[in-house]
Amino acid sequence: MYKRVLLKLSGEALGNPFDPEFLDAVSLQVKQLAEAGVEVGIVVGGGNICRGRTFEKLGLDREDADYIGMTATVINAKMLEAALKKNGVNATTLSTIAVQRVEEYTTEKALDLLSKGVVCVFGGGTGKPFFSTDTGSALRAQDIKAEVILMAKNGVDGVYTADPKTDPTASRYDELSFDDIIKNKLGVIDLEAAEICRDNGIQGFVFDMAAENNIVKAALGQAIGTVIK
Repeated sequence: MYKRVLLKLSGEALGNPFDPEFLDAVSLQVKQLAEAGVEVGIVVGGGNICRGRTFEKLGLDREDADYIGMTATVINAKMLEAALKKNGVNATTLSTIAVQRVEEYTTEKALDLLSKGVVCVFGGGTGKPFFSTDTGSALRAQDIKAEVILMAKNGVDGVYTADPKTDPTASRYDELSFDDIIKNKLGVIDLEAAEICRDNGIQGFVFDMAAENNIVKAALGQAIGTVIK
């Protein structure tokens, strides 16, 4: 079992509009982990609300577009925090961008809360434009000294030799290195994020979150996906 994890969720997984059943399912699994003594940080994207590059196509410059996308992640973080609290989990949102009634993110605050068993939901990405959610997740994992980033995917149970939807001979990797990801440009995670994880000894774990209790199983280190070391 990992002792401190960073769970990465896509915004699309939360639904548009929000899916209360999914939020409950995630919250109950996080509750299991917290009760087992696992310290949990969560990064959630904003793609169910908007994507920065969509606004860029509408004429906004990249910096403004990315800021709108970062704001969307704070909305998602607060929704997930509400679901966690509804299910009896001590949780709080920490944001890298200023939002009234949302606590500001600092590394020191996050480490203090995690050590006390509080689940931290991180919103706002890196707080700066031009960075992906992958990079934001890697930086948060580095900050909080997470052992692993649990890369929860929708309908994808790991990293494959080819796209299993189009290539019936594709096989799943049980284990890879971040050097493999970088060298072969496998597209599982941004290259910048892969370098951060590699250089800081952070593992990755790619798994299908749609399967029952798979977040818990991933945190336990069960062989349900691809481990990246």
